[in-house]
Amino acid sequence: MKLVNKADLVTAVAKKAGISKGDAAKVVDAVFDTVQEELQRGGKVAVVGFGTFEVVRRGARKARNIRTGEQIDVPARAVPVFRPGKGLKAAVAGK
Repeated sequence: MKLVNKADLVTAVAKKAGISKGDAAKVVDAVFDTVQEELQRGGKVAVVGFGTFEVVRRGARKARNIRTGEQIDVPARAVPVFRPGKGLKAAVAGK
């Protein structure tokens, strides 16, 4: 299994789009920035066939420190999540 980092992604985008790596880096950064800004505003980003990025609110809960057994309070928080779309699921499954 290969890990694709941002530099690899930029290279792949540049090659597929037939643009320079510098332009591809600007595009990749713009996409990531736009998704982040929309999630910070409480919005959702849906790319049909690919998936949806959104923020899910996790409630406060009690947990246990596994070393000491002490019970601790975990505060509520907002967590970004990605839900893959039908097209992505099918592509990964090989359909």
